[in-house]
Amino acid sequence: MARTFGDIAVNPPGTTYANRTALAAAGVHKPLQHGISGAAAEGADSIVVSGGYEDDEDYGALIVYTGAGGRDPTTGHQVSDQEFTAQNLALVKSEAEGMPVRVIRGSGGEPAFSPASGFRYDGLFRVEESWLERGQSGFIVCRYRMVQLADDGTPLPIPTTVPTGPAPRAKTTVQRIVRNTEISRRVKKLHNYACQICGARIEIVAGAYAEGAHIRPLGRPHDGPDVEANVLCLCPNDHVRFEFGALVIEDTLGIIDTAMGQKVGTLRTVVGHKIDVAHLKYHRERFDLTT
Repeated sequence: MARTFGDIAVNPPGTTYANRTALAAAGVHKPLQHGISGAAAEGADSIVVSGGYEDDEDYGALIVYTGAGGRDPTTGHQVSDQEFTAQNLALVKSEAEGMPVRVIRGSGGEPAFSPASGFRYDGLFRVEESWLERGQSGFIVCRYRMVQLADDGTPLPIPTTVPTGPAPRAKTTVQRIVRNTEISRRVKKLHNYACQICGARIEIVAGAYAEGAHIRPLGRPHDGPDVEANVLCLCPNDHVRFEFGALVIEDTLGIIDTAMGQKVGTLRTVVGHKIDVAHLKYHRERFDLTT
């Protein structure tokens, strides 16, 4: 059965469930025991936060989640190291692909944010960061910083009461959001995650990484369509350069470096992915570059 990323019909945030069987029947979280629903090659579609792991931290719109494995089934204590494999790797895949993860809270979690009984679907979160660290019991655990998403897909504000740890942290500003829709994921697979501009293929723990770049941006005022003909497969560096007009593409697919004012190559293509030149023209005209 196909895995669903995002909300499940007739199960809006706030919907409650008596037990794991009801969760599975609704399709919100299908495993009856595992806290992570997912596969390494596909990503994670849902998690349950229910106080099962001592290292979990729940601050409402921010969750620092602990991966699966290494617990004693009787005491629940961590007794061995975790690794980025199986479901743990699925959450890394979701981070790399920008896929939303359904979060379900159980009654055993942080009292301020958990239901009094049973389980509650609390909406979509994005995995912003993943890493390994030594947990409270002295064993290595997989950790994930997860931020709740608003209806428009943007992160909700992080509560100011979140502890910053022993070292001071500077404030940062996120300048852009990489929108990874099913369309962009398909385009990246067609190109085997190789950048259409430079040819680079970046390998990470979850596999290959690339970004789907919409030539004509989605949403107002551009109203670009989310179709394959409007998406490029790019590495992060060339995505940024293209997004800000440092690179533009001719109708003949010649790549122009606008700083040098000259052609620096030709857009790589594959069978099955055709670019609509009208979107290339729109991109050039955004930056007054009608090459």
